[in-house]
Amino acid sequence: MSEKKPRVFSGVQPTGNLHLGNYLGAIRRFVELQNDHECIYCVVDMHAITVWQDPAELTRNIREVAAAFIAAGVDAEQHIIFNQSQVSGHAELAWVFNCVARIGWLNRMTQFKEKAGKNREKASVGLYDYPVLMAADILLYHAEKVPVGEDQKQHLELTRDIAQKFNNDYGPRIRELGLNKFDEGFFPLPEPVIAGPATRVMSLKDGTKKMSKSDPSDLSRINLSDDADAIAKKIRKAKTDPHPLPETVEELKERPEADNLVGIYAALAGISKQDVLNEFGGKGFAEFKPKLAELTVETLAPINAEMKRLLADPTHLDAILKNGAERARAIADPIWRDVKAIVGFIG
Repeated sequence: MSEKKPRVFSGVQPTGNLHLGNYLGAIRRFVELQNDHECIYCVVDMHAITVWQDPAELTRNIREVAAAFIAAGVDAEQHIIFNQSQVSGHAELAWVFNCVARIGWLNRMTQFKEKAGKNREKASVGLYDYPVLMAADILLYHAEKVPVGEDQKQHLELTRDIAQKFNNDYGPRIRELGLNKFDEGFFPLPEPVIAGPATRVMSLKDGTKKMSKSDPSDLSRINLSDDADAIAKKIRKAKTDPHPLPETVEELKERPEADNLVGIYAALAGISKQDVLNEFGGKGFAEFKPKLAELTVETLAPINAEMKRLLADPTHLDAILKNGAERARAIADPIWRDVKAIVGFIG
């Protein structure tokens, strides 16, 4: 009898302009985890509408994320790809967790402060409550591992806090019903999976800011839809400093733009930053950037081509998402039924 593989859950928001940071920080790691894990990968469209989305664009963007997953190498037959809004358990469990989580916990979430900025009073309740829905996304499947970027670690810690409080609050009831599924209780305490030299890819125009879909400058990011010429142009124009690349990683710490470009090269090549510096240390950016552009094009061109092929047939993509949602519900529905029994709901 084969040993049960640990279950992984993660998601990507369909907010347009999928870029190199999404690929290196999330999608490529999704592919790597497939061999040793049972993987559930979600297009988190309910999270997307925490800020306004044009409905027609949202539909296109949901398909684009699904296409990116598949084009990058996620096997939609062996694993699950679906969009969040097709499985009602996400919203239902989020409400139960809203009654478990505490306002003080959410007030400490730095992502909300960053996204809401000075207009906190005008931000949607959904944006504020986003981490509770994220907890529901993960725990609805009893996921034990979650590949996340550094910026989402705090949200995963909140997920663990919610799971622990639920297990404690309902401990007697969970034991009475014989629903201790894990050592911790009914819900596991999921662990983050954070690895690799470029878990946080920064802007090509400012090495202190994360590469972002929402940056007004398209030159700040490499989109998965960019062709070879666009990629080469963006890397050529990427901000750098006037000094040659250093010999050691330690020397990169005070040079954010150099550190970012070296990190991107390392991640794409599957080597360490020090390996990159062993080859390019002492050389100028005029020599390094063309090599980086060549490597980036080599990696992204096949993904770009496959995404275009998949997006040309939206009916096929929708069928993959529908099938994934059916398989996701087969896992989620029994867990949600148990939650209702634990809480005391009828039916």
